[in-house]
Amino acid sequence: MATLSPPEVLVSDSIRNFHPQMAYRRFGKTEQQLSVITLGGMRFRELGGEPRAELSTPLIDQCAEVTQLALDRGINHIETAYGYGKSEHAYGMVLNEVMQVPRDRYVLMTKGKRGTADDMRRLVDEQLRALRTDRIDLYGVHGINLPEHISELCASGGAVEELHKMVDEGIIGSVGFSTHGPLEVIIDALATGMFSFLNVHYYYFLQRNRGAVDYAGAKDIGVFIISPNDKGGRLFEPSQRLQDLCTPLTPIQFNAKWCLNHPHISTLSFGLTEREHFVEMDGIFPLSLPLSAEELAIKQRMDNAILADPLGAYEGFELINDPSGINIPEVLRHRRMATCYGQDAFGHYRYNMFQAKGDWFPGEFATPERVEQVDTSRAPQGFPLKDLLNDTHQRFYKSQSTDN
Repeated sequence: MATLSPPEVLVSDSIRNFHPQMAYRRFGKTEQQLSVITLGGMRFRELGGEPRAELSTPLIDQCAEVTQLALDRGINHIETAYGYGKSEHAYGMVLNEVMQVPRDRYVLMTKGKRGTADDMRRLVDEQLRALRTDRIDLYGVHGINLPEHISELCASGGAVEELHKMVDEGIIGSVGFSTHGPLEVIIDALATGMFSFLNVHYYYFLQRNRGAVDYAGAKDIGVFIISPNDKGGRLFEPSQRLQDLCTPLTPIQFNAKWCLNHPHISTLSFGLTEREHFVEMDGIFPLSLPLSAEELAIKQRMDNAILADPLGAYEGFELINDPSGINIPEVLRHRRMATCYGQDAFGHYRYNMFQAKGDWFPGEFATPERVEQVDTSRAPQGFPLKDLLNDTHQRFYKSQSTDN
């Protein structure tokens, strides 16, 4: 088995906290060398509430412990966002006061979004103060999910242009974007030429954004994978069937290895919030490129689980923007995760987010009334689309009048 060590992963000692089991990859045209695992800041305890700068002892203790564990294992990329509540303030205090980590030991990414240049500038200034730094290495426009986001934010004199002015001023290193949008929106945003990196959903269990990953790679745009363990399928709560299919790896480890086998993916977030999460992370190393025989055998079993269900492999790529308002590809994914892999918990968790998250997770519930509005002419002939949508709604819908 060849250990992953392509020539572009050579990293200067000044930015890498060396660990023999960590791998590093170039983050596209940003020229940053990132650990293939990122320490994200979305899931710490007690991140909500105002004022943002008022930090509890449990939050600081958790952030400090996890950050130390990450640095000790060679993770050099820290990711947060204004939208993560107190996360920026927590990292600002932990990195600069509690731990006093030298600034050249980590690459800092944060994100935010405002509609005008002036508002964008004010937001970045606020984030710099929260993070207690004078430079953000990687700044992502948070949530380019709709066509109008591109036209508004990327316009002349707009918010993205203002971010590039801050690059020229040395305040920001590189500008990218995160997205929960459909493939065509992601491609159009990449095609503007205004971004150097992309934060995107793409995993073994959700492959419809492969075209965006490939296109980003062709344009030398760095690729960061969002939430592979949670939104990727709630893999930290695996069914017995999924565990058996992935043995001797865990589902989290298989999915990570599968993602990192793509040559254009630089790093992925791992949801690291507890000490035991690092034990799971350690199990993905050493990486192999291509996948080892053992890993290919797992992939074959996983593929076969889909093929055994004659309806399982169909994701309904062409059924976006259906007149019913139902997010058909994602609804079918929820069903496939349950029927093929026993991941019913994922369906119960994600399905009930429809109608509550706006453009971050768009779609209406597949109620009988809406299913009747579905345009079945775009589905394969004989494909029981309406029956599958009705079945998924019955499986997973939890009345909004009850406690979610």
